[in-house]
Amino acid sequence: MRPRLTVLAALATGIGIGLAGCGQQPPVSPQARQGGQADTSSQIDPAARWADGYCGAVTHLVRTLSNLPTIDPTSPQQASLTSSRLLTSVVGGIDETVAGLDRLGPPPLAGDEQARGELLHDFASVRQRADDVRQRIDSARDTAATRAALGDARSTLDEVGQLDLLKALDATPELSAAGKRAPGCQQLVVPPAPQ
Repeated sequence: MRPRLTVLAALATGIGIGLAGCGQQPPVSPQARQGGQADTSSQIDPAARWADGYCGAVTHLVRTLSNLPTIDPTSPQQASLTSSRLLTSVVGGIDETVAGLDRLGPPPLAGDEQARGELLHDFASVRQRADDVRQRIDSARDTAATRAALGDARSTLDEVGQLDLLKALDATPELSAAGKRAPGCQQLVVPPAPQ
């Protein structure tokens, strides 16, 4: 049985919003990995090179989620202000990831573009909800409206946490195998714990 890969980002709640760190290691350059020698496998393997770029783009969102600002629940005003900052960070992380995926372009293997397109659609949908909730938080003028917006913020962050960031890599066996050969993807995935 092939080990299933899982993304290292998990959302947690304080007053309803926050993030547990993902324990990601800092990126290691291919030269450092090879003791100063360039990694030629991705240069001659277009699928692995694409997978490496894909994982690099997705890493923007994972890093954003692991470094989200904390929510200050000391008052409704502080909760609103810090929640707005958190949602702004989420939107920025999604924007960076989408820009990276756009620069990367479609996968080199025929028929693999559908999963990438679905992921981009998922990102756009969650990004729009996060931005809408942020605007509602910023414009809330009473406690009831603030609480409702904060509840929606929590739901939106749950949606971000449920995004299948490796969807395009897991779309076909060829890209899944390419992801295993791509050094940048190893920072995003871990095998599940033995049962």
